[in-house]
Amino acid sequence: MRTRPVRLGSPDVAFERLADGTIHVRPRHALPPFPGRLTERLEHWAAAAPGRAFVARRDHGGAWRVVSYGAAWQAVQALGQAILDRGLGPERPIAILSGNGIEHLLLGLAALHVGVPYAPVSPAYSLISRDFLKLRALMDILRPGLVFAEHGAAFAAALAATVPHATELAVVEAPPADRPAMLFDALLATRPTPAVAAAAARVGPDTVGKILFTSGSTGTPKGVINTQRMLCANQEMLRCSLAFMADEPPVIVDWLPWNHTFGGNHNVGLVLYNGGTLHIDDGKPTPAGIAETVRNLREIAPTIYFNVPKGFEELVTYLRAEPALRATFFSRLKLMFYAGAGLAQPVWDALDELAVATVGERITMLTGLGATETAPFAIVCRPDVTGSGIVGLPVTGNELKLVPTGGKLEARLRGPNITPGFWKQPEATRAAFDEDGYYKLGDALKFIDDARPDLGLLFDGRISEDFKLATGTWVSVGPLRAALLDALAPFVRDAVIAGINQDYVAALLIPDLAACRAACTDLPAEAGTAAVLTHPALRARLRATLTRLAAAATGSSNRVRRALLLEEPPLIDAGEITDKGSINQRAVLGRRAALVEALYAEPPSPIIISAEDTP
Repeated sequence: MRTRPVRLGSPDVAFERLADGTIHVRPRHALPPFPGRLTERLEHWAAAAPGRAFVARRDHGGAWRVVSYGAAWQAVQALGQAILDRGLGPERPIAILSGNGIEHLLLGLAALHVGVPYAPVSPAYSLISRDFLKLRALMDILRPGLVFAEHGAAFAAALAATVPHATELAVVEAPPADRPAMLFDALLATRPTPAVAAAAARVGPDTVGKILFTSGSTGTPKGVINTQRMLCANQEMLRCSLAFMADEPPVIVDWLPWNHTFGGNHNVGLVLYNGGTLHIDDGKPTPAGIAETVRNLREIAPTIYFNVPKGFEELVTYLRAEPALRATFFSRLKLMFYAGAGLAQPVWDALDELAVATVGERITMLTGLGATETAPFAIVCRPDVTGSGIVGLPVTGNELKLVPTGGKLEARLRGPNITPGFWKQPEATRAAFDEDGYYKLGDALKFIDDARPDLGLLFDGRISEDFKLATGTWVSVGPLRAALLDALAPFVRDAVIAGINQDYVAALLIPDLAACRAACTDLPAEAGTAAVLTHPALRARLRATLTRLAAAATGSSNRVRRALLLEEPPLIDAGEITDKGSINQRAVLGRRAALVEALYAEPPSPIIISAEDTP
């Protein structure tokens, strides 16, 4: 099966094994020079290709609204002056509450340009949450001097609950009725002065650019400091790995949220750094949200496509059904890249088959490992060694230290893309680094082949999620959860592994209701969730899969004996789920202790799905 040619760098690293079992993995080549300020790249492209499309988004009528590099540069100058006029700075930063949008992007770039930190905040904290506790905690940490929300009325309740009335508010439309707000167009109308260039000249590698908040699923969100050095170095690292971007400006269609590092740093930065075009996708990787993504991909042929595994899974259904969509999607695609979870092998195989059937070539699929604290690009797999669970080797500019911990190898990273710490949280900052200045990822890795370390590393779970059974046997949650989800697809979207101090492993399963309903062919359309999840046909399929997995297990640590389908989905306000859909295992187990108890009750409740004849 031929693969479409694409120019990629391949990790070239040296290994050093110490007597205590620690392994150092260091790139052999130095990172090329990079700018001291990210907006140097905007200034460059505004001069080199002023008419080239930088960012586009559909307007209310469905037409693409396009902003060129030249127009973006002019807007950044005006907004930069407006920021300076307000005396904003580290003690009075900018908070952006709304999601991806052209105004969001321009305001953020203006803040980066004049050296004022800004924080893109998850819209879920304003629009989904009902108690606004996380948003209030963020605002208490930030104390912003300017708050931006694209649609003022939609954010009115959140603003009233968390933002002092005296704090200036800017909106694109629909200002809230109960407080003053400036329209974004008024900020854009500001006439720039030489003060903008003077402020930009003072910005350097250590200047704080962004504050990106972690999910806060285990407590108050932490503000990860993103310096200009981090942002710029990480883009040069990306360019070393995805070398073809220097040959052709990238074109992407992307929904990934900018309050997270993958969308906001990795993807937006990749476009800007290399003079590409970003089409903002208002779709989502859900059965309902994918329709908007497909609408965009029918028109725009990307050169790189980024998504989470669920997004690729949803997209495959449409690619199978629409030859014209396949033809556009694969026409100039050089690379696909996923992150956030493991990509199920059937989805991977389907993408390969569809690409070959459409253009006669496979498209390379890559993934890696990173974090908000690593800006995020840090570890990437080799193009010739890919597969679900493989994360690869450190990219140029990053050093990896693998430290023996509890029978595993804990990953730690050092490089110019690593955060200096957490915003106004010195104790958390000190705890995040070891004595040699390596950031502790909290992830465990293992070599694909101990005899061939150059092949790369596999993800081996989160150190903090692993636990012991009553027998003293360690359960590695990450790999077990990934195997369970792969086997139970498409009926299960996520799983929470239980068994701390118990005799065996069990699981709380978070169902994909659309897929579950499709398996219950005799149910009326109006049947409720309970009727779907208790349907004999669905339960029989899940029981058969659990039985097969249990029979193939090598021991109690990877044998799931019982499971239960959650009727109530995890709740963001309860800390069970983050806005990007990540599950906090411990929070779910704690809040649903009664259901965990039911998993282990004897005799088992009728709601339990048990693997048959398990030891």
